[in-house]
Amino acid sequence: MTAKTYPPGTVLIRPTLDPLARNWWLILLRGVLAIIFGILTFIWPGLTLLTLVALYGAFALLDGVFSLVAAVTNGAPAPRWWLALVGVLGIGAGLLTLFLPELTGMVLLYFIAGWAIAAGIFQIIGAINLRKEIEGEWLLIASGILSVIFGVLIFIYPGAGALGVAFAIGTFAIAYGALLVAFSLRLRKMAEIKI
Repeated sequence: MTAKTYPPGTVLIRPTLDPLARNWWLILLRGVLAIIFGILTFIWPGLTLLTLVALYGAFALLDGVFSLVAAVTNGAPAPRWWLALVGVLGIGAGLLTLFLPELTGMVLLYFIAGWAIAAGIFQIIGAINLRKEIEGEWLLIASGILSVIFGVLIFIYPGAGALGVAFAIGTFAIAYGALLVAFSLRLRKMAEIKI
């Protein structure tokens, strides 16, 4: 998107984009965290279900914290309470996973699936709200759709085995993170446009 020039003193109101663009770094952190999580699931030799539980718990907890920070600082593309809810759910899922690692793999998979679907839906809603204010919102829509598809696939095929699930989660996390990083960099450019 090329920046338009406006006469000095012109004020444009971008109620959804401006708070999000000011907090672009939070989306970047979420993307980088997802990529690191995804890479770890591939390079960790002898990945066990307990290791996967710990990695997922840490990822969900940190992602939830970043979502809450974005909601509190008004860095949300959707209504702030939605992002706060996703943050609380992420923190809850992360803490539950870390403090109760003896949960069965099936329960963990349903937690992951539910979280992925909820987060994806909220990202799609946020991107739709941004359509009037930014070009390239498709990156956020794509990451939301990917998240929903991933969650639905886990619900449909929960018994794929720990190693297969680990690779599926790793692939999802890397793709999801890459889309979030690309979207955050686009937001950073939008934040630099003087209005």
